[in-house]
Amino acid sequence: MANNICLNQKECGKSTGFWLLLTLGGLVMLGTLSAFFFLEHHGHIKTGMTNQIVWGLPHVFAVFLIVAASGVLNVASIGSVFGKMMYKARARLSALLALTILSGGLAVLVLDLGRPDRLIVAMTYYNFKSIFALNMIFYNGFFAIVGLYLLTMMDRKLKPWYKPIGMLAFLWRLALTTATGSIFGFLVARAGYNSALYAPMFIIYSFAYGLACFIVVQAAMYKWNDIEIDEAVLCRLKNLLATFVAAALYFTAVLHLTNMYFAKQWDFERFLLSDGGIYTLLFWGGQVMLGGFLPLFLIFSPGARKQPAILLIAALLVIIGGHAQMYVTIVGGQAFPLDMFPGYAESSSFFDGVVHAYSPSIWEVMLAVGGIATTFLITTVAVRVLKFLPEDAIKDISSKVGQH
Repeated sequence: MANNICLNQKECGKSTGFWLLLTLGGLVMLGTLSAFFFLEHHGHIKTGMTNQIVWGLPHVFAVFLIVAASGVLNVASIGSVFGKMMYKARARLSALLALTILSGGLAVLVLDLGRPDRLIVAMTYYNFKSIFALNMIFYNGFFAIVGLYLLTMMDRKLKPWYKPIGMLAFLWRLALTTATGSIFGFLVARAGYNSALYAPMFIIYSFAYGLACFIVVQAAMYKWNDIEIDEAVLCRLKNLLATFVAAALYFTAVLHLTNMYFAKQWDFERFLLSDGGIYTLLFWGGQVMLGGFLPLFLIFSPGARKQPAILLIAALLVIIGGHAQMYVTIVGGQAFPLDMFPGYAESSSFFDGVVHAYSPSIWEVMLAVGGIATTFLITTVAVRVLKFLPEDAIKDISSKVGQH
């Protein structure tokens, strides 16, 4: 009887915590919706965006979430496509996060459109010469394919389709991230963009950001269920994260070294790497140090193999660095003045040679965090209702109970 009482009290405590989490997430969403209706009524004049900087902080969070959604599915792909059992146990959670994170990212984009009703036009009329229209196709396809992928994991009757659908999901997410990176690579008017390296670089970024998000969510689920992660699993995850972070640093270096090879890019590289103020600070301090070298230092520090907290901190730093990278790429790329007529001298009264200022308003901040709140709420409800806890953790619990 005493054991039953303790168990019921424990479940009651978890239920109280669950409703508390929903309440906190709901309050954030309430603030996001209020910001949306305020901007819908007053217009983008109330934001820090201008005619020069049209993608602000909400786009930074949205693109990060979209890229991370593609990358978080990598955990499931390693299990289904490459047959790694340790990752198969995490495939359901991986697919769920891919859907919820993409939902959060797209929600921010819709709220930041200014005219959200025009989304219907984007969904029904396609211009196949536009990379933005192609991205709409990839987003819709991602939801359909990953949803079907998740069904093959949860329904035994669909098990024969598990591997082929997993392969399709693997290829589709690579295409999605390629298209997202190509948005910047195809913008030839911006000195900070216009590079074929953006497509593969965004794929590598997605691997790092997605895995970091997965590690954070898995750590929260383990803590919620009083489970300790197995040392072998911890070791593999930290080594994989280190590989992706190092690869992201490598591609970042290659991009800027390539730009410095061309004389026409020298002014932009000087702006970003030394004279850009907040953008230079975010690049070196946020993207490179907090999101790159410091996580690598923590991962390879003595004792990291046996301390899950170190991996969790490293993953959180990668996420922070990822947002800094997106801010530098999206906002910094727009802040640098346009070269309207390359090779010619021109003058006007419209910000010639001026670095455009941008300061996000509180309404943009509220919109931006709404994407995270959307992801948080959907994930919290899903993991409460359905079985998404990694299976090897459940086996560990069973073995421990048997020993006692």
